[in-house]
Amino acid sequence: MPKQNDDLIDRITHHNVEEIINLPSLTKRLAAGKKLRIKHGVDPTKPDLHLGHAVVLWKLKEFQDLGHTVIFLIGDYTARIGDPSGRNTTRPVLSEEEIAQNAKTYLVQVGKILDINKCEIRRNGEWFAKLTFADIIKLLAQTTVAQVIERTDFQTRLQAGIDVGMHEIIYPIMQGYDSVQLKCDVEIGGADQKLNMLMGRDLQGKFGQPEQEVMIMPLLIGTDGIKKMSKSLGNYIGIADEPREQFGKIMSIPDSLIMDYWKLCTQSPDEVMATLERGKTNPMDSKLALALRIVELYHGNKAATEAMVNFTKTIRQGELPEDITTITIDLNPQSIIDLLIATKLVDSKSEAKRMVEQKGVKIDQQTITDPETTITPIPRMVIQIGKRKFIRLN
Repeated sequence: MPKQNDDLIDRITHHNVEEIINLPSLTKRLAAGKKLRIKHGVDPTKPDLHLGHAVVLWKLKEFQDLGHTVIFLIGDYTARIGDPSGRNTTRPVLSEEEIAQNAKTYLVQVGKILDINKCEIRRNGEWFAKLTFADIIKLLAQTTVAQVIERTDFQTRLQAGIDVGMHEIIYPIMQGYDSVQLKCDVEIGGADQKLNMLMGRDLQGKFGQPEQEVMIMPLLIGTDGIKKMSKSLGNYIGIADEPREQFGKIMSIPDSLIMDYWKLCTQSPDEVMATLERGKTNPMDSKLALALRIVELYHGNKAATEAMVNFTKTIRQGELPEDITTITIDLNPQSIIDLLIATKLVDSKSEAKRMVEQKGVKIDQQTITDPETTITPIPRMVIQIGKRKFIRLN
């Protein structure tokens, strides 16, 4: 492949990048025109990828557009443990069926950003399923307990008297071994993955391979404005969210995050970003433009425009959407909790009770505040939960 110019190298190594280990080496490889193997792994612990994942995926696209090989690794084996990074508890163990089902959704979502046909799609079950216990002991002997247990998340839990499982301790080693198996030149991940990715460098050296460069991307703060975007925390905006849902979630972020989302989520040209930073745009106007841009990236201009019109009418002006889904249920009197379950607007009675107590439930635009309320459903009744979910009874 041809050598790449300084401008392209500068963008790929600095645009939305927090840190690179080892930058001089990576710059030299890129300048030489060598086709690199770029790895990013995701554990299918939930069915959704979110905008935080997309920060890394867009960087992978930059490498792919320059002709490098992107390896999208589905951690079907590491998902059985669950990444302990940043966790204060042990993750629940997933069944093989749950992992397989979640993994199926990933490629469709990744395909909104990357050219899947040009990606090398791998699963780490390819090698971990073949290891004998003797192989595992040999692998574990390549590192020390002290090296793994120095992680802040492990130390915090131990100091608080919270157990750390032995299976969690080997997670970084498993992720590092992925890089050995794939002979990676570069691994890209969020800042919370730094120690896991450095383990890959360490193990590659011990297995006689050139050490991978590590590209660390910034973490996107979730819709709560406090913690990193996370499927587990529920503060995420899914890549595959419906346009209206995606638009509404973006509009719900705190004003303090507007510029971060513009920088990390929109792929906007540098001159646009410079104008935004210099200007004094009204936060609501800036957020509307932000939501329009992000939804457009994943669903197209028409869907984004329709989502904005719907948001303006239903949220800002308090009108009902024109295309509310109509369903048929038992019209006998029932509690508001049972009604929300029957309409499938919630997944559990506890969620239904919480939404009522938080004044997030409306019947024909009247707020319900008492979980003990009895409702007599009638045809054409509109039930609303939150700001964006509506159901009309048949």
